Amino acid sequence: MNLLIGTRISDCVDEAGVRRVLPFDPWLLMTTVCLVLTGFVMITSASMDVAAAKFGGPFFFSMRHGMFIVLATAAALVATRIPVSFWHATGPYWLLLAVILLTVVLIPGIGREVNGSRRWIGLGPINLQASEVAKFCMVLFMGGYLVRRLTEVRNSWWGVIKPVLPLAFLVFLLIMEPDYGASVVLIGTVMGMIFLGGMKFFQFMLVLCGTGALTALLAVVQPYRMERLKSFQDPWADPFGSGYQLSQAQIAFGRGDWFGTGLGNSVQKLFYLPEAHTDFVYSVLAEEFGLIGALIVVVLYAVMVVRIFSIGRQGERQKQFFMAYVAYGFGFILAGQALINIGVNVGALPTKGLTLPLLSYGGSSLIICAVMIAIVLRIDYELKQLRYEDQPSEAEKSE
Repeated sequence: MNLLIGTRISDCVDEAGVRRVLPFDPWLLMTTVCLVLTGFVMITSASMDVAAAKFGGPFFFSMRHGMFIVLATAAALVATRIPVSFWHATGPYWLLLAVILLTVVLIPGIGREVNGSRRWIGLGPINLQASEVAKFCMVLFMGGYLVRRLTEVRNSWWGVIKPVLPLAFLVFLLIMEPDYGASVVLIGTVMGMIFLGGMKFFQFMLVLCGTGALTALLAVVQPYRMERLKSFQDPWADPFGSGYQLSQAQIAFGRGDWFGTGLGNSVQKLFYLPEAHTDFVYSVLAEEFGLIGALIVVVLYAVMVVRIFSIGRQGERQKQFFMAYVAYGFGFILAGQALINIGVNVGALPTKGLTLPLLSYGGSSLIICAVMIAIVLRIDYELKQLRYEDQPSEAEKSE
């Protein structure tokens, strides 16, 4: 495998003293591994008492999540071996897959209903969350669309409206589940990709206002969403009703103080905080590792997202626009979900059923996030190959 001459922070020095760039982005890989391992430790800590009481053993969720990590690692390794051109050529088929999955999950008997939402398709020991796959598929489709219609997107309304039509249909299917959080992330991701594709700022502001109004309408038409909005404003007004989750999460943060109570010493995970190993695992982490530990996790996500967007920007510089837009799209998904989940945990946002990427319990989310990271690493590798091929050889330099 050819390595590239360069001077970035990811350089290493060989025996001949020549500086060579690593074939992968070390910062992106390092933050991903750190978040996955942190997630495994925190899921084990947060779920032991619930698993022992309800599933006959303290390591029930820990062992399942370990299996998910193995599957995610295998899927990521496969994805790193697939050329980016394959994802580009198959973009429309991924959109079709998203539509099929979001339709099938609504069929009674196929889609599994949990807590009033029909979001999962049973596949033996794993429940496939259709919305996670749909977000991944939409990014691949949008990356190809922006490359094919880039001039149209930058110069006419019709180029902007075209991708909004399949987006609206996917959002409709998500609302039918219902999965409001995934709808918000999907809308934000597509709008962000179109904007970075060169959409005029005036057009972007109009579309942003329109989607904002639609999102607000969707939030108020359902009574349970209105209750969440009210409880978000003051969770202590009804601490044993609609504000229960947020008030318990805030207690966890308060108990954590600066340095936390220590690994395994959380009290809120003892049947006080619902979904302690899934949606609210960040609250347990803050209780056991304090503000310092919580901020370290935020820094890990910040470094990961910055590296993803940097790789996307490098793709634009090299005129590899599909690679750039796909990296941007995955960056928006990971950043959006992390921001929303952490915002919910600290009480800055209304409660939403979104996992914390790479850290929360959940096979579908972990596997899809791992594949996203793997594709971005593949993009980084191919961009480095292209830069290497464009550089003159030593013989050409001497001539």
